[in-house]
Amino acid sequence: MNRHSSATLQISHAIPSPGRGLLWGLLGVAAFSFTVPFTRVAVAGLSPLFVGSGRAVVAAVLAGAALALTRQRLPRGSQWIRVAVVAAGAVVGFPLLTSLALTTASAGHSAVVIALLPAATAAMSVLRTGERPGRAFWAAAGAGAAVAVGFAAVQAGGLGQLSWSDLLLFGAVLAAAVSYAEGGLLARELGAWQTISWALVVAAPLMIGLTFAAVAEHGASATPTQWLAFGYLGLVSMFLGFVAWYRGLEIGPMAQVSQVQLVQPVLTLAWAALILHEPVGWLTVAGGLAVIACALFAVRTRRPA
Repeated sequence: MNRHSSATLQISHAIPSPGRGLLWGLLGVAAFSFTVPFTRVAVAGLSPLFVGSGRAVVAAVLAGAALALTRQRLPRGSQWIRVAVVAAGAVVGFPLLTSLALTTASAGHSAVVIALLPAATAAMSVLRTGERPGRAFWAAAGAGAAVAVGFAAVQAGGLGQLSWSDLLLFGAVLAAAVSYAEGGLLARELGAWQTISWALVVAAPLMIGLTFAAVAEHGASATPTQWLAFGYLGLVSMFLGFVAWYRGLEIGPMAQVSQVQLVQPVLTLAWAALILHEPVGWLTVAGGLAVIACALFAVRTRRPA
């Protein structure tokens, strides 16, 4: 019996493992928390189009090699459409929109908007899967989102009026939420790393074309630090981080694992302080503890039977 048989899938769905799902989710979030600061570093020397598309090309090469070496079966039927949905959000939408936004927006301000992603992912998972967490879950999730957004807003100096970069970031959040919800479901059929790998391969022709266009128009000259940041985005943010994240969503429960992302704004601001030299005071520590407390309460809340 293989991992794709109906009997195997029924067993894995009947016995969820929230603890393992949360651990994989935390690993993915830790990887993603460097994405905003490293994107900010990369776009300081490379064009946002090159950063957004080129990192997907790097990840697609790794994904294609992994799929070929392990002889993974091709998606079937409607699975191709679902892979395309994941590719549109996680491989194309989020990287390109955030790269464009971070040419003008600071890492702290970007963390404010991206802090909305856990709530958006939970909402999308409810619409897509029919999960119905209890009131306590939504209360804790809402409180965590409010604390995360408020904390990040104070650190960034306030949201202020919406700018073009804000609209790009909101679009990135929506794209990622849809892809996370669909990818978490598809990972139960194709496997965690297989899902993001097929998405990268499907999007590869478009991203290769955009990368060549970016090089032709702007070139590809940067400092070693900027190239290292770009390398992290391609290897970790676009591939290894998604492997861990979709593994967590695969184990589930999806709506609860998604709330682990409430910790991401805190980590992002911490790395931004170290990498971009943004000031960090007592408010950072207090806000971080509050966000983590709300997130832990949310993920421990079980769905009613």
